[in-house]
Amino acid sequence: MRPDTPTTGGVRLAVQELRTHFELRRWGFLRAGSVQAVDGVSFELAAGEAVAFVGESGCGKSTLARTLLGLHRPSAGQVVCDGEALGSLSGAALKRYRARVGYVQQDPYGALPPFMDVRRILEEPLKVHGVPRAERAERIAAALAEVRLAPAADYLGKFPHMLSGGQQQRVVIARALVLAPSLLIADEPVSMLDASVRVEILELLHRIQRERELTLAFITHDLSTVRHYASRVFVMYAGRIVEEAPVDELIDRPQHPYTQALLAALADPDPENARRERPIPAGEPPSLIAPPVACRFHPRCPHHMPGLCDVDTPPDFEPRPGHHSACWLHR
Repeated sequence: MRPDTPTTGGVRLAVQELRTHFELRRWGFLRAGSVQAVDGVSFELAAGEAVAFVGESGCGKSTLARTLLGLHRPSAGQVVCDGEALGSLSGAALKRYRARVGYVQQDPYGALPPFMDVRRILEEPLKVHGVPRAERAERIAAALAEVRLAPAADYLGKFPHMLSGGQQQRVVIARALVLAPSLLIADEPVSMLDASVRVEILELLHRIQRERELTLAFITHDLSTVRHYASRVFVMYAGRIVEEAPVDELIDRPQHPYTQALLAALADPDPENARRERPIPAGEPPSLIAPPVACRFHPRCPHHMPGLCDVDTPPDFEPRPGHHSACWLHR
């Protein structure tokens, strides 16, 4: 079930020192600081590669996803897709870019217009992007078949409240695929579903990614499942990437204390391991309005070195080949 070597069906994506901040204002005009949701993120994705972005709620994962979609304008840095800078696009060019990016939201019921049936939900993006009427029915039926909602006639006239949670999420995925995107961004696509259907949706996304050779960015807080569908993992904390490695390498040999804490918090089916003491840091993730200086994890880190971790921002170390960690322990 693991991805094979990336193919050339997707897009190449390069993110360079990306910052997405949101200004806070009082009384409509006085500036009261900013939320540093994404703050200095850099990475590259190969065409056809499947990667995961993991971290606690509020670490900036979803803001990063919406910036890659072009829904948020970055405050600094840039996103380059197949050599074209997203920040330079506007009007028709930005519309064409968005047609190349599929988006699977976290809450399927909230993502689907309750007053539209499945036919209208899937036809809307086709109309917006100028797909001829004669092609729409065929593309809608093909998208429903791809997500295992067939025959299409059984679903086209149904409204979201008439579908189960798993069926709703399949419609969301079909809508993301109906324009034949090259990049698919899935933002916590199974967190709102029953445990019984989560595996089905993960298997579905994995199969579609391989068959279409899509570039896939999977946003999640659950490290226990990433081994099954991602080739690389990026760990985010307080708006920054703190660790990046191939999936097996990261899970078997985590280098950053925060990644170690995420893995320690996972349930272990082995009772012997479950009885072992696991060092899970105390405290809560920091406010992104006034995050800690230098290493943002240092207030919670069991290895905090005063005078270093709270003074200087750690660079990107490479403690093992292909394994990157922003932690002073690797100096």
